[in-house]
Amino acid sequence: MAKRTALYENHVAHGGKIVEFAGYELPVQYEAGVITEHMTVRTKVGIFDVSHMGEVVVKGKNAEEALNKIVTNDIRGMYDGQVRYSLLPNEKGGAVDDILIYRVNGECFLIVVNASNADKDAAWISSHLPGDVCFENISDKVSQIALQGPLAETVLKKILDEQFIPKKYYSFTKETLVMGIKCLVSRTGYTGESGFELYCGNQDAPALFELLLKTGKEEGILPCGLGARDTLRLEAAMPLYGHELEEDIPVNEVGLGFAIKMAKEDFIGKKAIESHEPEYVRVGAKIVDRGIAREHTDVYCGSEKVGIVTSGTHAPYLGYPIAMLRIKKEFADKPLEADVRGRRLKLEIVPLPFYKKA
Repeated sequence: MAKRTALYENHVAHGGKIVEFAGYELPVQYEAGVITEHMTVRTKVGIFDVSHMGEVVVKGKNAEEALNKIVTNDIRGMYDGQVRYSLLPNEKGGAVDDILIYRVNGECFLIVVNASNADKDAAWISSHLPGDVCFENISDKVSQIALQGPLAETVLKKILDEQFIPKKYYSFTKETLVMGIKCLVSRTGYTGESGFELYCGNQDAPALFELLLKTGKEEGILPCGLGARDTLRLEAAMPLYGHELEEDIPVNEVGLGFAIKMAKEDFIGKKAIESHEPEYVRVGAKIVDRGIAREHTDVYCGSEKVGIVTSGTHAPYLGYPIAMLRIKKEFADKPLEADVRGRRLKLEIVPLPFYKKA
């Protein structure tokens, strides 16, 4: 049976269309619809329930060293209150998941994992830590609300003193009181826009959600669902596990080299990554012909199949269909077509991200 986040009743009250996703009942959209929600985040501000994401805590004197051995990025030298994106690799050099690592202090780290992988990731991380490092899965105790868009900070400043708002992208303030509600406030997001993610206890989530909606009314805030979250992240070319990332896709084939530090002494999967010569690349494509190329659509160069679409949709802000492709690297500059139910659609390779905020 699907779980419900602490905000389920809020979604129903605001007209959310509920679907099952990653084992949870969540709104795919509200009455305004996906396109309106998408455009509101791009031009104003939107609010999302992302409480289905998983959170685990790693603590101990050797927490930093132990954690650094199981992630691709280098977390040494992070400052207290910094967030770092990383991949969680397996021995084959594929991705168990992609994660966010929050440094609370040198002996305490919060790790945020994807909803569909929460249990798998918790088991993986805990089984690869030494006995002197403590591990706790707090996913069922924590709610997460994303406030995203160019006016997100304007809204937050109405209810939170500026000194408690994180200044830098990928930084956070912990144990902050937002109108009496204890939160961790993080300047992060999955939309390609400015914004924040607020973590709080489940008991406080409904009140915080309504507070943000009420506070942002003048800015035109809208509650947004899974549909807009996906179109926004795709315009921003942000990878999604199960699409651009998989256990069997080598991490050095997905264009995330900034998060893979091969100069580190050692980490899980390092030898496999070093010995693998990338065969595929992740590229962006604009659909030239009329139609949309969805995930799993085959991509051809002439009569030869050279890859697949990993994510594809109509991009509401850009006004045309886009797709991310996994293709053999030698075809990245060749004429390509997507085979959509027997009909070939011409593709134009374009730089990623498709959309970048001004």
